[in-house]
Amino acid sequence: MRNLLIQIAFTHQRRHLAADIPLLHRALFLPVLSFASSVFKISIRARIFLYRWGVFEKKRLPVPVISVGNLTWGGNGKTPMVEFLSVFFSEMGVSPLVLTRGYAGGDEAKMLARHLSHTNAKIGVGANRAAIAARLFQKYGYTDNNRIPRIAENEKISVAILDDGMQHWSLSRDLDIVMINGLMPWGNNHLIPRGSLREELIALERVDIAVIHHADLISDRQIKEIQSTIWKIKKSLPIYFSRLTPLHFFEPACFNSKLPLSILQNLVVLCISAIGFPCAFIRVIETMEPLYVDRLSFGDHYFIRASDIEMIKERVERVELEFRSTKSIIVVTEKDYDRDPIILNELNGFCKVLVLCSSLQIVPLRGGTDNDFKHLVKELLFRTETN
Repeated sequence: MRNLLIQIAFTHQRRHLAADIPLLHRALFLPVLSFASSVFKISIRARIFLYRWGVFEKKRLPVPVISVGNLTWGGNGKTPMVEFLSVFFSEMGVSPLVLTRGYAGGDEAKMLARHLSHTNAKIGVGANRAAIAARLFQKYGYTDNNRIPRIAENEKISVAILDDGMQHWSLSRDLDIVMINGLMPWGNNHLIPRGSLREELIALERVDIAVIHHADLISDRQIKEIQSTIWKIKKSLPIYFSRLTPLHFFEPACFNSKLPLSILQNLVVLCISAIGFPCAFIRVIETMEPLYVDRLSFGDHYFIRASDIEMIKERVERVELEFRSTKSIIVVTEKDYDRDPIILNELNGFCKVLVLCSSLQIVPLRGGTDNDFKHLVKELLFRTETN
């Protein structure tokens, strides 16, 4: 059922839907899903209305708040952007507090903790982000206005970053960044569960910066189409572009190991992932010149079970039988590693497993550079001191 819903949500043209989804499934599910999406639309509009008119209370944190969110689920680069911003703030002497829900085992929170261990960033995990923030403010202290802190204050929390915060209306924010998956920007243009949209596109009106992710994997024509859609809703919205840049591989038993990306050349690769949008992961692996790439994708945040391991082993054996003279290797994402590294170690005893380590970069397209993006974020969040 879950796989069918995902297939429907990411099939955005009716003629493809007719070809890819069996007639019986379309006849049974599409009317039900369309009705459910209509109910979801009404509930979202009502909730926004109640917050806008003060019926539901919005809480204000004592530091500037930046939200990183999305309009569709899966593959938008929210968590890599949160890491990018955290490193940026840390380097400028600002101690950021990352507030993340920690969904489904907290794989994203674990990845952030590893990547940000060398910075002064603090990470709070939990559904009640206001309560989590209050506890960490009490523990570390905070600067109580929106200026850039002095050196003596740089361990105090000076900015909060909401991971997946666009639909978290209960907290006020000073800056909203929306991440858009360039490979599938609006899904099939339907709301959940008929599609992958978490809100209607009109939500772009309340956004301060839009970032088109996976910009390196789409054409200039596709970029222009996404820009046009955005600017029809909010003409003045600044648009930047990002990509996930692969850095190196590491082995599950030692995440400090660094193996070159060229290690996949002329090998048979099985990509295993349980992420929101695995297509981008596959396309990145294909650029590393393996002999052949096979894939096995599970639902986002899925925990691999013992029965899945047997299926994976059978898949590897099948591929190795086809390419007898070539070694095979399993590649996973960091999210998959952080979800359950013990399971990956079990697989490693059967077939070599590597974890791909990547980082987000701002792509300098159409005049928007890395420095431009950082300057705009800084300008919108902090007052310029005059003395």
